[in-house]
Amino acid sequence: MTPDPHDTYLIYDGECPACRNYVRFVRFRDTVGTLHLIDARKAPGWVQQMQQQNMPLDDGMVLIFNGRYFHGADAIHHMALLSSGSGLFNRINAQLFRSRSLSRFLYPILKACRNALLFLLAKKPLKHS
Repeated sequence: MTPDPHDTYLIYDGECPACRNYVRFVRFRDTVGTLHLIDARKAPGWVQQMQQQNMPLDDGMVLIFNGRYFHGADAIHHMALLSSGSGLFNRINAQLFRSRSLSRFLYPILKACRNALLFLLAKKPLKHS
């Protein structure tokens, strides 16, 4: 699992409705190259690789862009910078998360909501899948 440095990868929890919908609605500019959406629940090798790189997917999604890895708040911040701005969702997303400090402030809240949602849905953490 060596990512192509010319492609963009987004690794997320496919059983989390919030994560799944976020990934479904976010639109990237054409300049990101080929986008690979990777459902971590179906790709345990990626889960293990991210864990080894100290980027546990239970703590946040991972964006790989131009060979660089972004995790959690940094991932959503960079996704906002790369977003196309098309549609209401993408404009709001870009406005909220273009600020690194606001991304870092909001991300723990989003993560807590994700964890509560997974608990209510009786979904195991990725490291136990």
